[in-house]
Amino acid sequence: MAFTITQLEALEQAIGSGELTVKYDGKEVTYRSLDDLTKAYNLVRGSLLASGQLTESTRTNRGPSSLAVFTRD
Repeated sequence: MAFTITQLEALEQAIGSGELTVKYDGKEVTYRSLDDLTKAYNLVRGSLLASGQLTESTRTNRGPSSLAVFTRD
């Protein structure tokens, strides 16, 4: 099955909110547990990474990063 970024984002939103029901493209899926939801997320994410639709650099929950270095004089 070909997965979409929309499906991945819906799974992320459900995990973040603690909901077990995922809605996307007019469809609705209810998972039995957070563990099942997380497994589905990992499956979709892995498939998107393998197909090249998603790269590690395009999907991150982190904002811009920087490094601050302090020294004592």
